[in-house]
Amino acid sequence: MQAHTCCHQPPDGISKAAARSRTESLAEKAPPSVTCRTSRTGRTLAPVAPRAPLAPPAPVAPSHLSHLSHPPNVPPLSHRYNRSVPAFETLDPELRGVLGKRIRELGLKLEGSPVEPYVRQLYRELERRGLHKFRPVCYLTDEWGCPDMQPILGIPFYLADPNLGRLERAIDDLEDAREIMRYMRHEAGHVFNYAYRLYTRPDWRSTFGPFELPYRDKYRPVPFSRNYVRHIEGWYAQKHPDEDFAETFAVWLTPGSAWRRRYKGWPALRKLRYVDRMARHFGDQEPLVRTGEVDITVDDMRLTVEEFYQRAEKDRDLRIDLAMDAHLSEIFHTRKPREGRPAAAIVTKYRRELTDKITYWTGVRRPVVRGLIEAICKNCERLKLWGEVGREPLYLVELTAFGTTLAMNFLHRGNFTGDRKKRRAPKTAVETEQKGRGQRAEGKTPRAS
Repeated sequence: MQAHTCCHQPPDGISKAAARSRTESLAEKAPPSVTCRTSRTGRTLAPVAPRAPLAPPAPVAPSHLSHLSHPPNVPPLSHRYNRSVPAFETLDPELRGVLGKRIRELGLKLEGSPVEPYVRQLYRELERRGLHKFRPVCYLTDEWGCPDMQPILGIPFYLADPNLGRLERAIDDLEDAREIMRYMRHEAGHVFNYAYRLYTRPDWRSTFGPFELPYRDKYRPVPFSRNYVRHIEGWYAQKHPDEDFAETFAVWLTPGSAWRRRYKGWPALRKLRYVDRMARHFGDQEPLVRTGEVDITVDDMRLTVEEFYQRAEKDRDLRIDLAMDAHLSEIFHTRKPREGRPAAAIVTKYRRELTDKITYWTGVRRPVVRGLIEAICKNCERLKLWGEVGREPLYLVELTAFGTTLAMNFLHRGNFTGDRKKRRAPKTAVETEQKGRGQRAEGKTPRAS
């Protein structure tokens, strides 16, 4: 999960359902009335006809897998990091053998998979926090998410198989253990909201806002606002009241978060206390909605593994054409020093860390930041810039400040240079009213991903 910001951003004001209607199916062609999702990590997820509800999970027996750093027999995963897709022929032969297989023919199951221990860990955390009856139904799909107001939790299929995990790491990016649990807790917040229909309560609305607000994938956050908690990268709680609740729930659930002390004096503390009250109120009650309809499962995915990644490639690779000649030459040398290293190699070495931190602290979508770092790297290569060996920490500080400045320009001005866009001619009253009607009509079916 994602997961994980979205590369396909709908225009401000339209609903998530409208934005998702443009996506192409990974399964068989679906009828007009479908439930769809949009990926948090930049992939476009598929529409598929609603299916029968999943069965509630069986009780999980006590296990020695508590607080795993990673599942047994699975090496620790790298930090989440998107790279350009390498040629498939450069992959390990064992991985190339997976590419031609249809995803639905891989026999992927959640039970017994490398990701099952994380589900067990989530259930233990819920139990320790007093939610004795709430156990989210989990299933394998193509990205992190919950279908529209359905109390079920979708987990990316590649986490269910070691070879697919290695392939995801080589081609795209792979969540580490910490990120997996972050996404699990966030999505569990959505499930808790839907399972007990909290979003229909007046006190929920007065705390988080109207649930029926249009879902804006493209939003402008207020960095460091104390009205919201921080959990996953960016300022995700500011995206929509439903995301605000899910992020608040995740912080409340995280072991050792010390949320009372960390958020003391913040307006966001009121939201955390609300989650705490709801957990105590519903702790021994069965969910009002125990399960729901899935959107797409691994059994629906007719694409081969190779087709899945080829289709996602255009979504991952955001090309940014930005001249940086004057600026980068102030950071690096235009001539090779005695002990020199190409500047592009230095940027490449740290691009994962640069992408992670700039995304986290600015709230700019990950594909945008990733494209920005890639543009910096290509400009360094084009300008034949050099760095001095032993001065990498200094370059890293300057690159972080430089990239953050450009990202904040993009966040507030819509471009990296900070130039103001030309004013558009004012709309007529009729056009304004038509736009307003369209937004209200399309904003009836928001969802969380």
